[in-house]
Amino acid sequence: MAERKTERLMNLIFALLVSRQYLTKEQIRESIADYRDSTPQAFDRKFERDKEELRELGINVEMGSIDKYFSDEPGYRIRRDEAELPDLELTREEAAVIGLATQVWEHAGLASESTTALVKLKSIGVDVDTSVLRMAEPKLSADEPSFDAMWDAVTRRIPVTFVYARPNREPMTRHLEPWGIISWHDRWYVGGFDLDRGEARIFRLSRVIGDVENQGAPGSYEVPEGTDMKDVARSLFPPAPEEAAVLRIRTGRGQSLRRLAEKVTPLGDDLDEVEIRYSSAWELASEVASYGPDVMVVSPPDVRAAVIHRLQTAVRGTLEAPA
Repeated sequence: MAERKTERLMNLIFALLVSRQYLTKEQIRESIADYRDSTPQAFDRKFERDKEELRELGINVEMGSIDKYFSDEPGYRIRRDEAELPDLELTREEAAVIGLATQVWEHAGLASESTTALVKLKSIGVDVDTSVLRMAEPKLSADEPSFDAMWDAVTRRIPVTFVYARPNREPMTRHLEPWGIISWHDRWYVGGFDLDRGEARIFRLSRVIGDVENQGAPGSYEVPEGTDMKDVARSLFPPAPEEAAVLRIRTGRGQSLRRLAEKVTPLGDDLDEVEIRYSSAWELASEVASYGPDVMVVSPPDVRAAVIHRLQTAVRGTLEAPA
């Protein structure tokens, strides 16, 4: 119920913010699914409560005449100059939180629902200005197929089972009570209580194979009080990389490797020398090999050899980890 109300309020904000004119109550009702599915009396009650709640949040819903020359039905809108925030100075950590929130917002289904509301407004002849929604435009997306199912399980506290595959290991079926989802180095992870191991664990979503299946009813377990996913991640992620590697990367290529760079030196001829630190030579070799001729290992020799091995075995159609 709370999720549905949040979705309705978000859609109401977007509808009143993007419109270049006052919207009648009927136009508002037609554009938002939760209003549209209500009886006229229920819609009136919801709309009045929602307007008051927005005002309590500091978002003023302005009422005015749709046609200034005639005394017709009043309409509603949110003025852009009153709704926009002033320029903010954010710390790096605060900016990261906002960035993650936009990714989750996109994958939680709110983006598609809000788009539906805008389409409804356009279909009934309302002129909308979508440029005002740039403040909520996600810059990154989480494209792992398991994200939505895991997010649903986390928010509803539903135990799940899934097949998980780590590099150079046989896939295994895992059973988890998920506590939360976290992003680390542009990858998404789910953390929780591993029922197979009897302890807290972290799983990378990109390594989940096939469907995530629910194994219980909502509210089947409680997340331990005081659980902080950042603390869980710090205790379970591999230690900070200590080994150093030097790579040569084509300009504009190897973005995931560049994000780990401690130093980037342009060499000319469309090449950069990039220094990074890593924990696993095999995983670094896998990443480098995925870029083909755009990335070359200068040092150390074992990573260079691992990349060559991966490329050679890929050509032969088999891929095995080196001894």
